[in-house]
Amino acid sequence: MLVFNFLNLFGRYCILMGRTFSRPERLRMYWKQYVKEMSALGVNSIGIVLLISFFIGAVICIQMKLNIQSPWMPRWVSGYTTREIMLLEFSSSIMCLILAGKVGSNIASELGTMRVTQQIDALDIMGINSAAYLILPKILGLLTLMPVLVIFANGMGFVGAYATAYIGHILSPDDLTLGLQHQFNQWFVWMSIIKSEFFAFIIASVSSYCGYSVEGGSVEVGDASTSAVVSSSVLILFSDVFLTNLLS
Repeated sequence: MLVFNFLNLFGRYCILMGRTFSRPERLRMYWKQYVKEMSALGVNSIGIVLLISFFIGAVICIQMKLNIQSPWMPRWVSGYTTREIMLLEFSSSIMCLILAGKVGSNIASELGTMRVTQQIDALDIMGINSAAYLILPKILGLLTLMPVLVIFANGMGFVGAYATAYIGHILSPDDLTLGLQHQFNQWFVWMSIIKSEFFAFIIASVSSYCGYSVEGGSVEVGDASTSAVVSSSVLILFSDVFLTNLLS
């Protein structure tokens, strides 16, 4: 029964994505929605990304210094491990888990409200492909700005690490700089961006499905929002394992 339910949900999801990626009727109309969604989903998320990245970078640097400190290890190890953690996991996986809570719930509640108030039905009656008009700009907008959010997350994380060096005096700035520069691999940056693009598609598409498929009233909209966050987070964690193994 569980397998049947999963296959049923997966089939409905694939059908909705097929409608979503069908050929747009009027590109100008879609362009306006695309710009609007980039602002709503991407630009409005920059603040929380910068705030969380700053403190995460500071905490990682402090923890690495306090727990890896040893006379047998170079002093730059704390900066090196901070950089690796920020690039490999936080800027892609952890940040997207955070965005699943903010962006995913926003998408699901918006589409769910439109469904229960029959706005989506009105679009369908007018001959507009409501799935493509409402969902496609959200997916493309989040995919477009996700690399920017990843770069901002990495940069602000390093700023947080330097704050511990200059303000907290946890380690010297020169040792931190040496660790951040030690054996830097550019592929790690690209890997975090590639992973975040997959995660962005998961967040936008799964949340859109949860909101678009709402049946009922306001209670079901809240349930859809919760389901969107949980489902997106679980899928991100599962896909992170495979993507890390594939790209490493």
